[in-house]
Amino acid sequence: MDSRTEVRDFLRTRRAKVTPEQAGIVGGSRRRVPGLRREEVALLANVSVDYYARLERGDLSGASDEILDSIARALQLDEAEATHLFDLARAAQRQPATRRRPSSKPQVRASLQRLLDAVTDAPVWVRNERMDFVAMNALGRALYAPVLEGGGTPPNNARFLFLDPAAQEFYPDWKKNMDDVVATLRGYAGRNPHNKGLTDLIGELAAGSKDFSTRWAAHDVRFHRTGLKRIHHPVVGDLELDYEAMELPANPGWTMFAYTAPPGSPSDERLKLLASWAATNAQAEPQTRTASEAPTDSRREA
Repeated sequence: MDSRTEVRDFLRTRRAKVTPEQAGIVGGSRRRVPGLRREEVALLANVSVDYYARLERGDLSGASDEILDSIARALQLDEAEATHLFDLARAAQRQPATRRRPSSKPQVRASLQRLLDAVTDAPVWVRNERMDFVAMNALGRALYAPVLEGGGTPPNNARFLFLDPAAQEFYPDWKKNMDDVVATLRGYAGRNPHNKGLTDLIGELAAGSKDFSTRWAAHDVRFHRTGLKRIHHPVVGDLELDYEAMELPANPGWTMFAYTAPPGSPSDERLKLLASWAATNAQAEPQTRTASEAPTDSRREA
């Protein structure tokens, strides 16, 4: 990923999203393109037109936090977008290491797996910045069984979503899920532009999916912290689940997710049915462990 190109395209796409009316600019000649002009952004940010033009060409070297804050306000960036702008600025000023230490894959700690396994009434799992599933509890494996089977090795939600036709049935809000995943990956890529595993995945998805490449070009970013997830499970049917996301500081880039449903709701009853189904299958095949479940074992590499 070229940092100058990322900065240029991000600022241009954000500028195009702000109308003169939203920015409080009244009047003016007919516009050939949507959004604000460069000189209007410069005026709103209280910087010179030449300086803003340099920023929009992708040169964020030397841009102070105050300048970036002013640009973020002028472009009406939300929290995720403003964070992405700062990440891009840090990446532009940071030189990639010429010598890299051999990297070992982080292990799933036994204590973390015990925590996941102790939760029996809610699906809980951990993913990394690539959207790989790195650890899950039993109900999480039951809920995401189609993804674990179709998301490659290691199981990857982004790969399943864009490259497996089964995703359209599993995710009723398929298009929204695609938007969310791409916007999340875009934020991670801005934070870690030299993460080879992440950039390799992005390249694979861009080459294999027009849906991905179109969304990637939009440069949208957002946080994935809490919300509603709709799933059509092949065993128990439709589920509407509230999710909460929690970052794991001991493993930078890892996020733990948990799903719950309001007590007594149809989705709550179906989650209980899914838990019963998973327990029955586990008793029937106590020694079976599929490749897709391997990342949940604390003795294996995540």
